[in-house]
Amino acid sequence: MRRIAVERTIGDYAAIGDTHTVALIGRDGSIDWCCLPRFDSAAVFLRLLDEDRGGSFRVAPVEASDARREYVTGTNVLDTTFSSPRGLVRLRDWMPWHGAHLLGEERHAIVRDISGVSGTCNVEITFRPTFDFARRNAIIERFDDGVVAIEGSGALALFAPGVAFTALGDRARGALDVRPGSSQRVVAAFALRAEEATAVARAVYEESIDDTIATWRAWSGRCAYDGPYRDAVLRSALTLKLMTFGPSGALVAAPTTSLPEARGGVRNWDYRYAWLRDASIALHSLMALGYHDEALRFWDWLEILGEGWECGMPVRIMYTLDGEVVPTESTLDHLAGFGGARPVRIGNNASEQLQLDVLGEVLHAADTCHAALGWERPRLLRALACLAEMAANEWRRPDAGIWEMRTAPAHHVNSKLFCWVALDRALLLSRRAGLHGDTAKWQREADAIRDAILSDGFSPALGSFTQTLGGSAIDASALRIPLLHLLPPTDPRVVSTVERIERDLTRGGLVLRYRADDGLPGDEGTFALCTLWLANVLARIGQPERARAYLDRVLAAANDVRLLSEEIDADSSELLGNFPQAFTHLGVIDAALAIAKAERTRAGGAAFQPTRSR
Repeated sequence: MRRIAVERTIGDYAAIGDTHTVALIGRDGSIDWCCLPRFDSAAVFLRLLDEDRGGSFRVAPVEASDARREYVTGTNVLDTTFSSPRGLVRLRDWMPWHGAHLLGEERHAIVRDISGVSGTCNVEITFRPTFDFARRNAIIERFDDGVVAIEGSGALALFAPGVAFTALGDRARGALDVRPGSSQRVVAAFALRAEEATAVARAVYEESIDDTIATWRAWSGRCAYDGPYRDAVLRSALTLKLMTFGPSGALVAAPTTSLPEARGGVRNWDYRYAWLRDASIALHSLMALGYHDEALRFWDWLEILGEGWECGMPVRIMYTLDGEVVPTESTLDHLAGFGGARPVRIGNNASEQLQLDVLGEVLHAADTCHAALGWERPRLLRALACLAEMAANEWRRPDAGIWEMRTAPAHHVNSKLFCWVALDRALLLSRRAGLHGDTAKWQREADAIRDAILSDGFSPALGSFTQTLGGSAIDASALRIPLLHLLPPTDPRVVSTVERIERDLTRGGLVLRYRADDGLPGDEGTFALCTLWLANVLARIGQPERARAYLDRVLAAANDVRLLSEEIDADSSELLGNFPQAFTHLGVIDAALAIAKAERTRAGGAAFQPTRSR
């Protein structure tokens, strides 16, 4: 029987990346997750999902007893200081990034610098790639000053001059003594062929880290926000950038798959794709900080999708990083899963669901972006007109809703809300940007949607907006009604909805999405973004102190390097779900900005206004 690593938690990991992919590094110095050459490729290191079969790349003292980690200020470069009975060693990890990826889309490197701080420590290097989610065996071959793992889909070279490696089957090991003032660099480089991988590894070995640090700091230095929670806001922005696919501008929901929403549970999904919803909300968050270039890159990607919509292709909720159809969901039954949570899934069948809210998400983001930048994009306007027309024609249909429930379609209030948003923002864009369409029809349908939400989406008996029209279950997505200006935050119906959600959907100071049946077995944790929505609304109501309490509760659950997952266990504060999660980090930004605005308004000062970055 294979071992299940129940002692590890999702919060044990930190992330580095190069805007093509991400590597997750445990507190023990082990890279336990990395898909190469990009986020949605097959994993090469995946001990995260199987202690025995999944490969890893570990650098650490043999006798390490403690680890302290932090990111180099303003970057996604990670420093880990290991203490052992024999002394201290610092490990610095990064993936080369210079804005544009200089190595090429199919060539990537992980650099690990080991330096002595005090004493003399014996450091061990273990290297075991397991290609294609451990479904294919790699061949380990030696070359000068390193080894290379070769498999049909690519090669991974390990280069470390001065370290003697022993190759044993599917893995290689090396050891060295690290003294104060001494250092050793280890480079793992991926390419399609072995000779390319070794050449990339040698070239990267000679590169200075200074360019990567300077590039990250140049990016983070553009952050225009200087208010409360600035450190958390900046780390969240850096994390969102880490999960943006450089070549297309698409944003992955998370760089992982199948991290469970409850320990040992079955709610394990593949998030390594670009959700229109997540990307659109992230665009709002980044633009609010002054990152306008990222918004323009997103619209480049969306224009490609829009060509299909104009030809009658369906609007999907998620796409691959290139804008293609997401693979059909399948399970990797040979993997034990994180902490025994099975099945392990790749692909995502939710991509086939009808979720009407994405129409409004995109149009809302487009309106915000145009108001700030005044872009002229005829192709994009044609695509947006397709979305508005779909909202006008389809809003009466039941759908799967924002939470991707696997029950029968229903008339979700949040979906109706965003169909109203789609038409409302389309009308604004028609006046400001020249968006063409049947504006009389759009106005008529927008009014009809608003009437339906206010008459059938609010329960006087509950004093709350409900999950579905005429329903009796409440849903935290109702918190978005004031955030999207259907009603003002101080409207009595909004205030009573907030009170009902606090009464019925909070646990340990955190918010659940809902308590209704969703067609899936098992439990889940509290949803971090819903808690952050609540903080946002409370700030807008004029209660920033209470808003701070909810934001503080989420940030208290972040790990030692301020990264957050999708969900949080209310009792233990353990991070749950895929990690790091874009939804959560964009929520941190939005809640902090709302609190800053509320506090400055109360103090009689000017609210924060971002400066342009271009």
